[in-house]
Amino acid sequence: MNEREALETLKGLGFEEADARTLADHFTEAERRGKTGHGFSRVEWLATRPFELDPSARPRRLVSEPGYERWDGSGALGYLTLAAIVDAQLADPPAHARLVVAQRTFPTGMLGYWGRKLASGGLVAALTATSPARLGHPDGGPKLTGTNPLAIAIPSAVGEPLVSDVSMGKVTYGEVLAGEATEDELVPFGGEHAHKAFALAVGLQLLVDSLVGEAGHGGVLLVARPEADPLPELRGRAGGVRLPGDR
Repeated sequence: MNEREALETLKGLGFEEADARTLADHFTEAERRGKTGHGFSRVEWLATRPFELDPSARPRRLVSEPGYERWDGSGALGYLTLAAIVDAQLADPPAHARLVVAQRTFPTGMLGYWGRKLASGGLVAALTATSPARLGHPDGGPKLTGTNPLAIAIPSAVGEPLVSDVSMGKVTYGEVLAGEATEDELVPFGGEHAHKAFALAVGLQLLVDSLVGEAGHGGVLLVARPEADPLPELRGRAGGVRLPGDR
């Protein structure tokens, strides 16, 4: 599948041109960055309708305060909810910082993609999101948390932003969907230190759940105006070493 085929497939599923383009852009960027589990395989996944799909649904902003917003996916795909949230933050940035809670927001895709958009607009961003329980304790037992990625995006006046985007799983569920990994490999990363990734996954799960409430899977975004530009100095010290998010 290529970008054009993805766009046409999405429109065939009932998405309007603008929404289909938003989704296709995300999947195409994932493919370009080698994140195929978040790429065109997701178009095929959506085509199987693994959950109730309403292409006409629109996310809603329920609360809008200077330092806090709450959004509801309202049946829209999580990708489109995050796209609306990102656009809203760029259109009206916080005076200092803002916490954004997104309920009923799933699937959310490659979180670094959304963070990069915010950082490219000059904002610092930290974003996490939950999913169905897919990670258990390293010692075994029931699945307790989602893979719960955490993306941190830092803008700079010089060059590209830095975007760190890490899932707490040894592999992602997208890699399982794409046939690049098995579900048996979907465990906390870190080998003998996997308890650290598990601890982060649990902490992020409860952070989101405590703010979203019982309104399904969701996301939490912290967006802020930077007070300094530390990235050029870090890149200078790195001496050409590849940093997170670099191509």
